[in-house]
Amino acid sequence: MAAVLACGSDAALSHGAAAVHWGLLRPLEGPIDVTVPTQNGRRRREGIRVHRCETLQARWSTRGLPKRLPSPVTVRDRIPVTTVPRTLADIPSTLAPYLVRRAIREAEFLKLPTGIETDGTRSDLERDFLRLCRRYGLPAPEVNVLIGGMTVDFLWRGRMLVVETDSYATHGGTVAFEDDRERDLRLRRLGYSVHHFSERQLELEPAAVAADVAAALRGTGTA
Repeated sequence: MAAVLACGSDAALSHGAAAVHWGLLRPLEGPIDVTVPTQNGRRRREGIRVHRCETLQARWSTRGLPKRLPSPVTVRDRIPVTTVPRTLADIPSTLAPYLVRRAIREAEFLKLPTGIETDGTRSDLERDFLRLCRRYGLPAPEVNVLIGGMTVDFLWRGRMLVVETDSYATHGGTVAFEDDRERDLRLRRLGYSVHHFSERQLELEPAAVAADVAAALRGTGTA
């Protein structure tokens, strides 16, 4: 709340800070994101990253309670904050893709409105994998399925087989690497077999990927 008040009575928590406040991400290192109307000439403040947006026109009383709430802003735990759909629209400009994806997954798990329309996949890489399955005659998997509080990319439920498609941009950092290892361990404890395929493998070795999935489907049970 202090960061918001430091930027004026018409400011709101936004971007990564808003995603953390909504419970979509773990606490992030770095400055706290706050958005103010563009006409508001706030100077820079240490530890705060100020964003400016014409559509943010909130007006707050001196007690921090809203007098009027525009669509991009709401109040959570008495702190003015951008709505979940607005937050998810903002964070690609400040966060790594894997964090954006994680925030979307968590919002869907919490059944919060996201404002995002999808075909079930959340990336070009996932769509590429579905095309690979069709091309090589693999059984169609379920897409972005919740298992034990975790959303996996692809699932063959009857065979207890999970496939995750990884790009370096979304899974190359230390946090993403550790998060993936933790997820894999939890899934294996639940009895699932987990296979990871990279963007490069899907592009350059599609037949090998398909053969690996086909072998896993043959070896882990029946539909």
